[in-house]
Amino acid sequence: MAWLRELVVPHSHDASDRVDSALEASRAGMRCLAWSFAVLTVTALAQAAVVVVSGSVALLGDTLHNFADALTAVPLAIAFTVGRRAATRRYTYGFGRAEDLAGLVVVLLIALSAVAAGWEAVRRLLDPQEVSALPLVAVAGLIGFAGNEWVARYRIRVGRRIGSAALVADGLHARTDGFTSLAVLLGAAGVALGVPAADPVVGLLITVAITFVLRDAAREVYRRLMDAVDPELVAVAEGSVRGTAGVEEVGELRLRWIGHALRAEVEIVVDPGVSLVAAHRVAHEVEHRLLHDVPRLSAALVHAHPRADAAQEAHQLVAHHR
Repeated sequence: MAWLRELVVPHSHDASDRVDSALEASRAGMRCLAWSFAVLTVTALAQAAVVVVSGSVALLGDTLHNFADALTAVPLAIAFTVGRRAATRRYTYGFGRAEDLAGLVVVLLIALSAVAAGWEAVRRLLDPQEVSALPLVAVAGLIGFAGNEWVARYRIRVGRRIGSAALVADGLHARTDGFTSLAVLLGAAGVALGVPAADPVVGLLITVAITFVLRDAAREVYRRLMDAVDPELVAVAEGSVRGTAGVEEVGELRLRWIGHALRAEVEIVVDPGVSLVAAHRVAHEVEHRLLHDVPRLSAALVHAHPRADAAQEAHQLVAHHR
């Protein structure tokens, strides 16, 4: 019945609607962080109980790692909270970039995870230690993997839905912890088969896997900090602008992420014979189409100017600044 509601309450793209959308995205992020924290804490507590029974050093490391991963929700929660603040005269674009800074913290934690996993694997190779209660250790490893994989899928799904690179990176981080838990499981299986070195060897292989995840997470956060966007989004925006009645050409078009929302800046060429009011209307038509066609777009600044032959003199005023 959405079409019926549209007849009674027409859609709009005013500032209040965009703010509501941003707040809803922040609420979704906060819910995701709360559930992630709860699941990982329960997972770590269950593993800690097995550590007490088995005395497994590898499982102890994985347990501490899961506790640490649960704590990565803290910088992201702070970022989502800060990102809700209204823009000021100093921070005129608002505080959405706080999420990208939190993403740097998450990437650092993934890097520390890789270092810790590699260090522990090498140490276990040099100084093998006996592990008891192997079935319980294996179950604890499975619990660790299941908990982290659930959190990883949830964070990545929500992060992509709301456009949060930091939340996606944290989901990848949780996935690395799941790999670490699997290392505990495979290591325990190797020890049970009479190969004590199996656990540290698998740990080294998992360290390599973590470095690949680290590369992907770091690349995503780096691109966000450098205002990179998916080229397909640019193509969608260009097609939307070109398809607007009254637009003769599309000039410079820019997209950038601020937190989990996109902003656009675009130049359009209009007929020099139309009135200012008509050109203004075309510009708003372009903005309207962009808000409909480009996912996660919250605002678009459209500059309309006449064809080059008619605008030559006006362009000379700023040409020497470019």
